[in-house]
Amino acid sequence: MRTTVKLTAAVAAAAALTLGLSACSAPSDTSSSGSSTKKGKDADPAAKLVVAASPTPHGDILNFVRDNLAEKAGLKLEVKEFNDYVLPNTATQNGEVDANFFQHKPYLDDFNKKNKTDIVPVVNVELEPLGLYSEKVKKAGDLGSGATIAVPNDATNEGRALKLLADNGVIVLKDGVGAAGKLSDIKDDKGIKFTELEAAQIPSRLADVDAAVINGNFAIGHKLNPAKDAIALEKADGNPYANFLAVKKGNEADPRVQKLAKLLNSDEVKKFIEQKFSNGAVLPAFGAVKG
Repeated sequence: MRTTVKLTAAVAAAAALTLGLSACSAPSDTSSSGSSTKKGKDADPAAKLVVAASPTPHGDILNFVRDNLAEKAGLKLEVKEFNDYVLPNTATQNGEVDANFFQHKPYLDDFNKKNKTDIVPVVNVELEPLGLYSEKVKKAGDLGSGATIAVPNDATNEGRALKLLADNGVIVLKDGVGAAGKLSDIKDDKGIKFTELEAAQIPSRLADVDAAVINGNFAIGHKLNPAKDAIALEKADGNPYANFLAVKKGNEADPRVQKLAKLLNSDEVKKFIEQKFSNGAVLPAFGAVKG
């Protein structure tokens, strides 16, 4: 039976104040299940590997590995699901879990810098194209003066959202603005107003705004079909936002982590992703993490 930890946005906000705060606000099984005492290459290969993940698609993929591939590979895998983008990293840093799977490189780089953590990527697994959704307009070009658009409030995903809007003519960004763009980098907002929200909250607020930029995992978690429902969608080619397995620095050589990395880049997982997410909401993106 899968172990699940569901956390509110309020708890996530409190956790973000300091890395001294652990995921203790979650049910007690987060700590009682425990990750291996020994870390890195000295970790007991027979010990359980505890991995934090967003429910969809990360939890789905890990649960597939646990239920179909892990035992044959000699890996004991436990999946703990979190509904925010902060606690998986704080839990990994504090040793409450052994690894996590939910984020891309620009987000992790920003998180490490702001929180003085040393979490590192192990292997890329999948990509979730960011999308613009609306219950009020049929195409991005219909968004004009007076419209309100919700965007993620974390630095990297907000910059990514603004680029998507600019690429589709909704706004104009200043020259040279990259992945770290923010609202102050908008050259011409065309009269559009922006609401910044924690990424996990945005799908439930879609009806309150004219449009919203939603991360792929949260979109499909709220029964949105990116290929059909998005009025604008990121292109997959050359996209730097692949999501990867990550660990605290020094634990990359943990034999359990290496087993999981190999399984996550297996033909079986590729087939699972392509079949379960046949709408193109999630794409296999295997291999080493660049940068």
